[in-house]
Amino acid sequence: MKERISFRDEINKNKIKSFILMAFIIVILIVLGYVVSMLFDPSYFFFIMILSIIISLSYTLISYYNADKIALASVNAKPASPIHHRQLLSSVENMALASGLPMPRVYVMNSPQINAFASGRNPKNAVICVTTGTLEKLSKQELEGVIAHEMSHIANYDIRFMTFTAIAIGMIAIIAEIFLRSLWFSGGNENRDGRTHIFLILAGITLSILAPLLSNLVSLAISRRREYNADATGVKLTRYPPGLASALRKIKNEHISKEDKHRFPKAVAPLFIGDPYKRKFTSLFSTHPNIDDRISKLEKM
Repeated sequence: MKERISFRDEINKNKIKSFILMAFIIVILIVLGYVVSMLFDPSYFFFIMILSIIISLSYTLISYYNADKIALASVNAKPASPIHHRQLLSSVENMALASGLPMPRVYVMNSPQINAFASGRNPKNAVICVTTGTLEKLSKQELEGVIAHEMSHIANYDIRFMTFTAIAIGMIAIIAEIFLRSLWFSGGNENRDGRTHIFLILAGITLSILAPLLSNLVSLAISRRREYNADATGVKLTRYPPGLASALRKIKNEHISKEDKHRFPKAVAPLFIGDPYKRKFTSLFSTHPNIDDRISKLEKM
């Protein structure tokens, strides 16, 4: 007999792990900032911090406030029809009622692949988009499981959470880049003994190279953790784990042509419930967790 797990415990565990991972990114930012401030005049470092915040915020917030428009335009999605997509709209309405959220705008994109994504900066501006393959290949219970997963992303403010993560990662990358470039023009603050100065420069160079890589790896881990969380929250909404588990099993087993994989821009791919590129193996560089592990967890709920 399989050991049972509670969706409530899974939700709490995934939220805690997400915040721990986010805290790790903040620690990387603080450590990198501290080393740079030790090497240069504090006023110079203050300037770097302000510049990195402005650039990172500007770039990320433009994407944040237009996330839904960018995602929908990139996959050429069309609004769902009340006549042709009645079951889809009914499923979204049911899950909106179950979650206590406003009804999101619903779109359909032309693709034989079973997939779906949610976007939008908050529940009032949210959208859910599904592929034509999802509507053709999934049963009512499976479709509701997928919609519940996507409504969970909206309910958990995952777009906002990942935006804050992107801002922190952007700051790390900008500080590291400015620091490495500045070494060509300045030796830093040399009001210290030679060995200490050389050690700090080496530490700064090492951190400037490793910090962006580490922070991106942590960001991918957060993305995988948010998928697990959306699965568990989806079960909370439907109270029927087999629906989503069966949908994921179909996603895993379907064959996708190379042509169809190109329908999904890489920038949008992390939003989807399943990896649209159908990569066989998950790794530290994957945006999605192992689909067999997701199915296994759902079967134990």
